Amino acid sequence: MSETRTPTDDELPWGVSRPEFRPSERFWPYVEPSEEPTSEELAALDPDLHDALFGPRERGFSMTLSFPRFVADDAEDYERAVALARKAPEYCEVGSGSTLRHRARFFPDDALALRDLFEIVGRYDDCQVLVDDRAVPLARELWLPLMWLLIPRD
Repeated sequence: MSETRTPTDDELPWGVSRPEFRPSERFWPYVEPSEEPTSEELAALDPDLHDALFGPRERGFSMTLSFPRFVADDAEDYERAVALARKAPEYCEVGSGSTLRHRARFFPDDALALRDLFEIVGRYDDCQVLVDDRAVPLARELWLPLMWLLIPRD
């Protein structure tokens, strides 16, 4: 069985000195984390991670546009794009400063609003088109035009 008593100075191996102090068994007070994640934290979760942690969600088909801040020349377009994105059924801002990205999720009933926003932000390479929160091949070339077929004709 191992011995739990502290060895005396004579019993310590050569070159090893006795510690100056013995740390307390109680550590400094930590900040208590909240028990439940906030809605912003849940929105920022990867969909696969969300499904693994909380089980699969019942949510319909959606397309998400994610875009960063534009260059200074297009300040008017940027303000219009942010205003349209904020009108989306689900909108959030991720990051801050130079890493700020706007994420606007649209459902099939909002195809016209999706097209209006994409006409502004689609010309930038940094604009991401996500299908059900996942990057899929041909999202711009195939999935967006398919979504626009849902726009009612007058």
